[in-house]
Amino acid sequence: MEYTCKDFKVGKCEGEKIVDGETLPLVLTPPDLNKKDMETLLLSLENNKEWFEKMLIKNSAVLIRGFNVENAVEFNDIVETFGWEDIRYVGPAPRTHIHKRIWTANEGPLSEFIYYHHEMVLIKEYPKKLMLFCEIPPQEGGETPFVPSFRVAERMLEEFPEVVEEMEKKGLRYTFTALSNDNTGSMRGRGWEDAFATNDRAIAEERAKALGMDMEWLPNGGVKTILCPHRPTQVFDGRKGRRMWFNTIVGMHGKELSSATMADGSEIPEHVVKRCGEIIEEESIQFKWQKGDVLFLDNLATLHGRRPSSAPRRVLVATCK
Repeated sequence: MEYTCKDFKVGKCEGEKIVDGETLPLVLTPPDLNKKDMETLLLSLENNKEWFEKMLIKNSAVLIRGFNVENAVEFNDIVETFGWEDIRYVGPAPRTHIHKRIWTANEGPLSEFIYYHHEMVLIKEYPKKLMLFCEIPPQEGGETPFVPSFRVAERMLEEFPEVVEEMEKKGLRYTFTALSNDNTGSMRGRGWEDAFATNDRAIAEERAKALGMDMEWLPNGGVKTILCPHRPTQVFDGRKGRRMWFNTIVGMHGKELSSATMADGSEIPEHVVKRCGEIIEEESIQFKWQKGDVLFLDNLATLHGRRPSSAPRRVLVATCK
């Protein structure tokens, strides 16, 4: 499958990598300086929707750069061009609705590192595509690094084949504790009332069950959610039969508000979790945001995170089935 498309020029960005013969991310720029307006971009995407989606699956990440995208309204226009069905975010990150399908990315403190994850990886219905728009780039830090998940799976199977296969056989058990009300001072501070869009416990339980969660109510008004069992890897159609490291073991293992164990309650060896974190970092792709960037990620094939940064930084997000 060729990169060539008359409506886009292939560019480069700092931090890109060649992984298994593909460039991550594939950078698409205007074909010339007279064709970098929003009208041209939307028309180009409309005329090349099938090609663009193939490129996204082929390269796992596509970065649109240089088209002077200004705000949430224009970002939403880009998202809606493809006709992909919207999927509502469910998770611990504090977020604010901005416009139609557009939300803020995690509003937790910019000083904290948001660990690598597949968006909504533990929910029954997770998005296939994640789109991020940089409205205000940080002066320092604040990158959104991402990782080709198949490389993590390959290396974990090379180094810890018996442990990985034990996790596959037993499955994984995750827990997460949420308060009743939002705490914007934490990157995992979204309260259960906001997350489930209700203050009625019975309704929250019903919605949690539909998402594959069990719930334990706590004396302080919070709730512990339990998600079990989950496999550590997945194989998705159209992605070369690769086993993806489709889990959040490192991000949830042994944390204050969360845990990750084998489904039978036995522990995942600490040294395995530590080494997995090192592998993920080694395989990560870093690039610096520029104002107006729109990054498309294949959520089935990439983990992503957020580096600590100075303020201001404003990145918006949309998720699609």
